[in-house]
Amino acid sequence: MANSQLKTALTAVDWNSHVVEFLNDESLTNKIHQCNLRLAVWSKQFENADKGNPALSFIREMQIAAQYTTVLISLALYKPAAAAIRTVFETALYYTYFRTHPTELATLIRDEDFYVPKKFIIEYHQTHSPKFDTFQNCFGLLGQINNWYPTVSAVIHGQIPGAWVAHRSISEIRYVPANARTVTQNFEDAEKLVYELFLCTVGVALWDSFSTAAKRSLLHGLPGATKAILGLDSA
Repeated sequence: MANSQLKTALTAVDWNSHVVEFLNDESLTNKIHQCNLRLAVWSKQFENADKGNPALSFIREMQIAAQYTTVLISLALYKPAAAAIRTVFETALYYTYFRTHPTELATLIRDEDFYVPKKFIIEYHQTHSPKFDTFQNCFGLLGQINNWYPTVSAVIHGQIPGAWVAHRSISEIRYVPANARTVTQNFEDAEKLVYELFLCTVGVALWDSFSTAAKRSLLHGLPGATKAILGLDSA
């Protein structure tokens, strides 16, 4: 029976051993932990500073996508992780726009044909977010987005056949260190884009409402010159 064949294929994979192999690579797990931790810090501060804003649903979705990414990498499901990683970035981007556009958010929820493209939101920030171009120049943010986004999208849409895949059937799924490193790096890149995007937009706007501990955590490692340009304090 087809059902028994599916059971055979799924039970042939030692999912637990994949997780164990993943956890044994502390260089990867530390990187993934730090990404999730910084996203959690942002999320907690936004939940407090922007309390009651319906656009916070995007921040919660961002966190869930980051958690899915972690799980998928640990299970050696590398290509599916690409979609979760892109969701981390996209939901962060949506929050930066929809938090101040409740009418459009209501339309987005109500009308399945309504869509606000990434390019529109970026152009919105360039026009309306104070000093956005000055801030993003500190990081080269727009250039990074334009390089990263098409690449991960190409993986998701199968435009790079075989990318992040090392098996031809379910039963052949296995932990592949090289793929794990590639996907982890992509996740790091996405989290870094989110970090810089928030610093250039909503993070600056809500900074005064953040806790001192969160400010210090988020500013850790940021060059003093960049802090000065952004006008962010740690107290």
